[in-house]
Amino acid sequence: MNVLMISDVYFPRINGVSTSIETFRQELTARGAKVFLVAPAYGAHEHEADITRIPSRTVLFDPEDRIMRYGSITALTEFMGKQKLDLVHIQTPFVAHYAGTAIARKLKLPSVVTYHTFFEEYLYHYIPLVPSSWMQALARRFSRSQCNDVDAIIVPSSAMENKLLSYGVSKPIHRIPTGIPLAKLVRGDRAAFRAHHGIATHRPTLLYVGRVAFEKNLDFLLRATALAQREIPDLLLVIAGEGPATKMLQRLTAELRLEQNVKFVGYLDRQSSLLDCYSAADAFVFASRTETQGLVLLEAMALGLPVVSTAVMGTHDIVSSASGAVVAPDDIEGFAREMVRILIDHTLRARLAEEAPKCALEWASGTMAEKMLALYADLAARPQQ
Repeated sequence: MNVLMISDVYFPRINGVSTSIETFRQELTARGAKVFLVAPAYGAHEHEADITRIPSRTVLFDPEDRIMRYGSITALTEFMGKQKLDLVHIQTPFVAHYAGTAIARKLKLPSVVTYHTFFEEYLYHYIPLVPSSWMQALARRFSRSQCNDVDAIIVPSSAMENKLLSYGVSKPIHRIPTGIPLAKLVRGDRAAFRAHHGIATHRPTLLYVGRVAFEKNLDFLLRATALAQREIPDLLLVIAGEGPATKMLQRLTAELRLEQNVKFVGYLDRQSSLLDCYSAADAFVFASRTETQGLVLLEAMALGLPVVSTAVMGTHDIVSSASGAVVAPDDIEGFAREMVRILIDHTLRARLAEEAPKCALEWASGTMAEKMLALYADLAARPQQ
């Protein structure tokens, strides 16, 4: 199976899309597939096997991301035509989508898109001058048009599938979550992380890992922390990650007088310090309303870290059936109560910590890669006009 993947985002840009692409690339390659990836250049890069970096420029309202040159991608059509490709897999809805569908049509190949991002609740955070209702309507039309322009759509959760159906998407939708590479998730050094960051050995500590972005609902977590610390004065919330909302959240932390209860530690290396960070916490907290999946919940659970999360959009599939998680109310007071409960009820926390890794096994990345290969084979077998 030879696959061309095209994405407007990839490492070193750290987010769920980059993680999903790399996880599937490794698992598919391990199963004999050949994956050619086209992604933006973020600067100088060493040679990367089967990755083509495209010249790109920054995005006005989101400087972390890049816009690739359409012509530089479509110029690869002749080269890709010689690779005996079976299909084109589009990962993002911007330049990658239009260049990917153009290449697929030119080479008479099936095309599939993964719908990673809940754009209806995303775009207006980054284009604040336009009314949110306009942006939401635009996102729905945009998504419907693009999804109906390919042969199949992949979604990571039932909630996202239902959303696309409500938009009027008529092409086949397949639910294939990314999954997590369990072999790479090993317990880190709890004591070392706490010592390095000046966290007392027995201090009750909650953790958020992910982009520090407006759509992640982190202001909700800060306000819940402000309530919870009234009952647990030395409560600490660690926020691991960076993003465009960092300065706003730091200001809110000061306004809520939480300087001693919140610690921003920035991006952490996934193979070392992030594993230590997970191990240093007592529970993982999450309240995003826009997730199409929520991989960090699975990472936390795989490492034996109990989860307290709302069950909105993609997180519902994970926490609603997971015995290693507590489903918290989607309101600040209710969420704060669950934060307190998970920290003071040692029996509950120990039980969830034992159950969580067993739940994570159901989401192994290898299992998801097998489902992806089956879909690829089915699409490739269909005659193309």
